[in-house]
Amino acid sequence: MLSHTSRLTNRPSTTSASGRKEIKRIVVGAPATSTRSLSSSSQSHWKQYEMGPPDPIVGLNEAFAVDDNPYKVNVGVGAYRTDDGLPYVLPCVREAEAINMNNPSLNHEYLGIAGDATFVNLAMEFVYGKDSKVLEDNGSRVAAVQTLSGTGGLRVFGELLRKGGHKEIYVPNPTWGNHIPIFQNAGLKVKKYRYYDAGISGLEFENLIADFKAMPEGSVVLLHACAHNPTGMDPTPEQWSEISKVVKEGKLIPFFDCAYQGFASGNAPQDAFAIRKFIDDGHLLATVQSFSKNFGLYGQRVGALSIVCQDPNEAKKVLSQMKMTIRPMYSNPPRHGAQLVKTILEDDRLTTDFIDQCSDMADRINAMRVKLRSTLEEGGGSGGRNRNWGHITDQIGMFAYSGLAKSEVEALRDNHSIYCTLDGRISMAGVTSGNVNYIADAINDVVSKK
Repeated sequence: MLSHTSRLTNRPSTTSASGRKEIKRIVVGAPATSTRSLSSSSQSHWKQYEMGPPDPIVGLNEAFAVDDNPYKVNVGVGAYRTDDGLPYVLPCVREAEAINMNNPSLNHEYLGIAGDATFVNLAMEFVYGKDSKVLEDNGSRVAAVQTLSGTGGLRVFGELLRKGGHKEIYVPNPTWGNHIPIFQNAGLKVKKYRYYDAGISGLEFENLIADFKAMPEGSVVLLHACAHNPTGMDPTPEQWSEISKVVKEGKLIPFFDCAYQGFASGNAPQDAFAIRKFIDDGHLLATVQSFSKNFGLYGQRVGALSIVCQDPNEAKKVLSQMKMTIRPMYSNPPRHGAQLVKTILEDDRLTTDFIDQCSDMADRINAMRVKLRSTLEEGGGSGGRNRNWGHITDQIGMFAYSGLAKSEVEALRDNHSIYCTLDGRISMAGVTSGNVNYIADAINDVVSKK
């Protein structure tokens, strides 16, 4: 009997010079020998693939990592940091982890395609409000699923649009860099509407309204719910009301990307103003949510996608199509992050703690905005050049759209080891009381030399 360790296959026999038959041993898993070797002229199928360009953020991190300047600063990454420049885990999240660690009923079984139903319901209450009219009758006219954070929700929605016959989507100019490839990879043509005027460092509101009025009926338009990325410049409540009116009159389909609720102002209902205003105005809208920034759950990929429908029957059909889109894409979402969010939002005390801790993060960022602006203005005349830095405090959220030109951004990196994206977007989370003066002095230096 053959031993299990030898793992021999059927072995062809050969005859030795002495006339004895010899058995060739072939070990399974070892490289097979062949009388026909690969020709030196053979080429791999993969040779046709070209080297792709580095990701703007990943490439930035890599360059930062090898920089040996002890004063180097990374203000390119969109993740919250403490005033010591360290990652932060919310205490309420730590408590939720401890609660779940001691819960013997939890397991690691698959979630359904639509995810954790309780989490999804809580996410809907979080964004639309517990008393929202769309959540009456247990939210029966809202089709909603758990997603792989906001990014996964965007892709699912893009695929759903394409399957429904849509060929394009409108996004603000500028918008989050990943919006465009996500929708393009979903098979949609991406068009832009005017949003931000770099010349005045402010919203191009009149042009935005003109572009909305020119969109064909039934067009899908992407809107940032709050803390617009990358500009940090949001419409005022009055401007949101006008946008809602124009969208309604043009019979457009509003789709909100809500990545910073509670993290922008420190007040979750306030950050959801635009979405709730559109609901009150009778829009049948869609919303994608991320819980990465506000709960600090970056690596857990916790999100939700919801579509407000005309009636429960329509919602059932839409939900079935959402599931059919998800199943061949990633099958089902992960459990852990959603379980943490659910644990917090189900508990009144933990929810209050979350609100307070989220407000603390927002307050730190806003304090750094004020400090950066004041320090820039104090040194603004150096080199005979001055600029208006008021937009830094007019903006909201994680990012400050500095107004720096590409050449100035490169000079910041090359001369001062300060790393931000080439469009001049600065992550305010990377600005601390220990480096704000250095950053301001460096910006004034590169601006004065232009």
